[in-house]
Amino acid sequence: MAKAQARAQHIIVSSEKKALEILEKLNKGSSFEAMASRYSSCPSAKQGGDLGEFAKGDMVKSFDKAVFSGPLNEVLGPVKTQFGYHLIKVTERWS
Repeated sequence: MAKAQARAQHIIVSSEKKALEILEKLNKGSSFEAMASRYSSCPSAKQGGDLGEFAKGDMVKSFDKAVFSGPLNEVLGPVKTQFGYHLIKVTERWS
């Protein structure tokens, strides 16, 4: 049986405070892609935070849980991992 798959974008920053500031901007209408390009410390920032497609279990546990249980096309987070604080937008999910 195939594992569940998803496509998501994220913004990762070093502090929860910064993540909450960015979330506020997103809630006021800022583009996720623009905020990722400007603030994210991940190399995916160059693609507007796009992580591409990945399978359930490919990412660290708290990130994985948010991606595979949260609503589509809404900003999730901040989600804390050992890498920092993520804001995540899941654009597709399938199995």
